[in-house]
Amino acid sequence: MARFISSRYQGDSSTQMSVFADRAREFDDVINFSLGDPDLTTNEGVIDAAAADAKAGHTHYTSSLGDPELREAIVEMYCTDHALKRPVDDVMVTTSGCHAMWLVMETLLDDGDEVLVIEPYFTPYPHQVRLARGVPVFVPTRKENGFQVTREDLEAAVTPRTRALIVNTPCNPTGVSWSRAALETVAEVAKEHDLVVIADDIYTSFTYTEPFVPFASLPGMGERTITVGSFSKDFMMTGWRVGWIMAPAEFVSTARDVNESNVFTAPSVSQRAALHALERRHELQPPVKELYRRRLERAYERVRALANMDALAPQGAIYLWADIRATGLTSVECAARIVEEAHILTIPGTAFGESGEGFLRLAVTVGEQRIDEAFDRLARMSIFSDSAAGE
Repeated sequence: MARFISSRYQGDSSTQMSVFADRAREFDDVINFSLGDPDLTTNEGVIDAAAADAKAGHTHYTSSLGDPELREAIVEMYCTDHALKRPVDDVMVTTSGCHAMWLVMETLLDDGDEVLVIEPYFTPYPHQVRLARGVPVFVPTRKENGFQVTREDLEAAVTPRTRALIVNTPCNPTGVSWSRAALETVAEVAKEHDLVVIADDIYTSFTYTEPFVPFASLPGMGERTITVGSFSKDFMMTGWRVGWIMAPAEFVSTARDVNESNVFTAPSVSQRAALHALERRHELQPPVKELYRRRLERAYERVRALANMDALAPQGAIYLWADIRATGLTSVECAARIVEEAHILTIPGTAFGESGEGFLRLAVTVGEQRIDEAFDRLARMSIFSDSAAGE
C-alpha cells in the first residue's frame, strides 16, 4: 500500500507530541500539560442559542464567505475593540484557524516561495507552508531577549524568494506577548522587502502584560496583512471548528474561490454559535482570562521554587515556557524522564523548532490543585532537586 502514498507524505509521520501522548497512556494517574485545548466547556448560553438557531433552520450551507451576520460581527469587533475599521468584504469565515492558515498559504504562494517562520512556532506552520508548495525558512529567537524577534535575524533570513512571514502573538508555545517595538520592526522589514505579514491571532483575549495590537492596525500594514482568527481558544470552542480570514477584499475573493473546491463553507451551526459568543465577548472573556492568568501565575511560582527549572513570567496565551537547560538534559530527554518518573505529560521544546531546545511547553489546562500536585511530583525528581543535575 505504501506505493500508493504520495512521496510528500511517506516516512515516519509521528510527531514528538503524539509519541509522548502514546507513552503517557501507560499510566492511569497522568497529569496532562500537553494539550492546548482549554478544559472549559463552551458557555451554556452560547450552546443553547446555537441549538435554537439549528431548530429554526440554520442547518443549510451559508454563503461561501460565511454567515453574513457573523462577518458583520467580526468587523464590528475589530472596530469597537481595536479601532480598526474594515469593510465586510475583507472578512471570510473558515473551518477553524488551521484551515484558514492553509487557505492563506494556498492562495498566496507560488511554488518555491519562502515564508519566514519565527521560532519557537506553532508546530503545523512549516507543514502548512509545504502543503502549498512553499518553503519555510526559520528565524531564531532567544530567551536572552525574551523571545522577541530582532531586525538582524529577520534580515538574515530574507532572500529574493521571500514572500511572507508569520506573526503569532500572544505566542504558542512561549506565551510571549510581542512588544510594540518588535511588531513595528516586523512591519518595517515587511515594507522594505515588500512582504506579506500573516498575523495568526489565536489568543487575543489572553494578554496579561502587553495590550493586544492587531498587526493590520499598524501604519501602512492594512494592505499587506492577512489576519487569521479563531473562536477556539478565546471562546472555549475548539470542537466547533470555526475561524476567519481578514485581508484585502481581492485576496478574500480569491481565497473563497480556492475554498469552494475544499470544504465550501464552515458548518452553519458552528457559525451561529460563534456569532452568539462574539456578541457576548465582553461578558464571557474576562473571567476566563483571569482564570488562566491565575493558573499561569501559580505554575510560574512553583517553577521558580524548583532547582534546575526556570520560566518566563506569564505574558499571554495559556502556556508556560519552562527552561530546563540547567538539568543538562535535552528537551526530549527531560520530557521522557518526567513522563516515566512523575507521570506528567509535557511537550519538548524542539517540537516547536530548534530555538525550543532546552525548554518544555506546559499548557495550564488543569486546575490549580492539579498544578500543585504536578509540581509536588516534579519536586521529588532528582533532576529538579538540589542534587547534581543530569543524574
